[in-house]
Amino acid sequence: MNRVSVVKRETRETSIKVELDLDGAGQWEMNTGIRMFDHLLSQVARHGVFDIKVSANSSDQHHLVEDVAICLGKALNEALGEKLGIVRMADVSVPMDDALATVAIDIGGRGYTALELPFTDNDMTGFPTDLVRHFLESFASAAKLNLHARIAYGINDHHKAEALFKALGRALDIATRIDERKSGELPTTKELLES
Repeated sequence: MNRVSVVKRETRETSIKVELDLDGAGQWEMNTGIRMFDHLLSQVARHGVFDIKVSANSSDQHHLVEDVAICLGKALNEALGEKLGIVRMADVSVPMDDALATVAIDIGGRGYTALELPFTDNDMTGFPTDLVRHFLESFASAAKLNLHARIAYGINDHHKAEALFKALGRALDIATRIDERKSGELPTTKELLES
């Protein structure tokens, strides 16, 4: 099964291209023009063991982050196809020095987020911490998945955000894996997962 997708989005405000291979090797190429955002996205690729390429241009950070999230979410949904045999649900906690973040997901065809992200607006090199929240909400909506994320504690916002994106990558890795015991079956009792 070829679980890859390429999604492009052109608007008056942004130009985005995302390439995703769910069965990659954790390789990434991030070119958004926002170093902190590139750094956070690379955590999803490395720790999700996905190959991800992102090319994004915009003069507006907010719309760029939002549209990358939309494209990455759509790419994930497309690459999963009918979702036959996937594990579907996962939860992961990741520490990073002073911070601990937990992400739980359900790739069940319904976009929903529940977020507890107590940032204190320090040390994100000009990247507003509220864009982390906006990225997660936009991603979950476009990917049609439930995403619950919580930063349990921490002092440094960079560490909190990085732990969060690492946990997102790890949770996506687990949830998108093919369970050989259920190969060819939908992971639901309803016999339907929204695509």
